[in-house]
Amino acid sequence: MTPMIQLLALALFSTLLLSTRVTTAFIPTAPHSNQQQHQHQHQQQTFHRHQNINTSHKNNLFDLIGSMVQNFGKKASASHILIKPTQLPADEAKAKLLEIKEAVANDAAEFARYAGEYSDCPSKAKGGDLGKFGPGMMVPEFDAIAFKEDVGVVHGPVSTSFGEHLILVTYRSGEGDDEE
Repeated sequence: MTPMIQLLALALFSTLLLSTRVTTAFIPTAPHSNQQQHQHQHQQQTFHRHQNINTSHKNNLFDLIGSMVQNFGKKASASHILIKPTQLPADEAKAKLLEIKEAVANDAAEFARYAGEYSDCPSKAKGGDLGKFGPGMMVPEFDAIAFKEDVGVVHGPVSTSFGEHLILVTYRSGEGDDEE
């Protein structure tokens, strides 16, 4: 990892850590009357609700930054089959994807055929092919598969904010002599 990237990662981490400390510093801590106590409880509940959301976003941001640093300069390509929650409930979608995964057996041509038939993503017109992308360009769960798991293998079902996926990593650069 180059010193410039290390410095950038440290600056981002410090900024996020400081923003958490500053946010918590403005929460009142000692209510005096019943009305103030009620307001204090409401503020605490609101703060904790926002803190949970902020923590989730920060964790995703840390995952994103970590992937970008760890996989700097790499590219990947993948195909996927997406079943959105509007198409099937999560448990049914996972069951369907497991059936598809068994039928496909890591065969890219079969995967493309099933993607064209079952995927709820516009990429289904290209057999689920998402093309090449860099680290941090996909949601963290997808990114983790694309940059850490085996190439040529169908992975999943994987849950993301978009729904349930099967992911076939078709290419990854930066690992030995496979660079383009």
